[in-house]
Amino acid sequence: MQFRRRNLPWLVALGIMVGIVILSGVATAQVALALIGLYATAFILSTLQVQPTQLIDRSRASLTAARMSPEAREATDRARRRGTPFNNGLALSDVGLVVTQSSREGIVMRRSRSVTGDDDGARPYITLRVQPSQADRHVLIRFEMIDQKGETRYVHEMRSYLRDGENSILADHHLPLASSGQALPAGDWDLRVFVDGNLVGLHGFAFSPSVRDRFRYLEDDSQAPAAQAAAAPRAARRLQADDDSQDVPKSLEELLRAQSKAAHGQNGRSQPGTRG
Repeated sequence: MQFRRRNLPWLVALGIMVGIVILSGVATAQVALALIGLYATAFILSTLQVQPTQLIDRSRASLTAARMSPEAREATDRARRRGTPFNNGLALSDVGLVVTQSSREGIVMRRSRSVTGDDDGARPYITLRVQPSQADRHVLIRFEMIDQKGETRYVHEMRSYLRDGENSILADHHLPLASSGQALPAGDWDLRVFVDGNLVGLHGFAFSPSVRDRFRYLEDDSQAPAAQAAAAPRAARRLQADDDSQDVPKSLEELLRAQSKAAHGQNGRSQPGTRG
């Protein structure tokens, strides 16, 4: 609502006339109450201007905030703390990494916030909720992965066409891990997401070395016996077998659906008397 000052002069004049009629005693009590009610209605309608578009935008923004995943809410808050301007027509509703790994059945994917050197690669993705005012156009999406030491390890840009509603965008290329041939620093990494040059999300994830690299570090630090070094390939094979046995989705849409079903299932178990 917006206060309109230009209507105040004639409202003051109307109020004076209503006051004169009431104070003169000519009007009955019922007529006086009716005049007061009509004047109050005219005052409200003349001084307050309701803008339906703003009310609709606010309701949509509230609904979008309620549908945001915890990861998206955290990533958006971190981006805002860096002074990123907020776009009412474009919101980040989900963000994360899709980790790929080879198995006997082929290449499988899983959504994870923890990446290891045993994985084949990690591919970022986002889900944008787009309002009609920002739809039907192309935008430039930029993904960056920053390691524990602040070095940029992954940069990928792609143009994407936005439609009204939710838009799931998966990067075309992944960060190679197991086949990269380089030892990446372990620790807390960051995934930065830009839309048309504006930082919309800053997502944190953990990176840990492969099983083989872990045993190599132990051997270098504590001079482990040869038996411990020989156990490294067996541990790696056990880890590979455990990953191969997992029933994981093979597309981004299946990953998001599985996450939603898991969240509803947890809510149902925590509240036996309610329905999800």
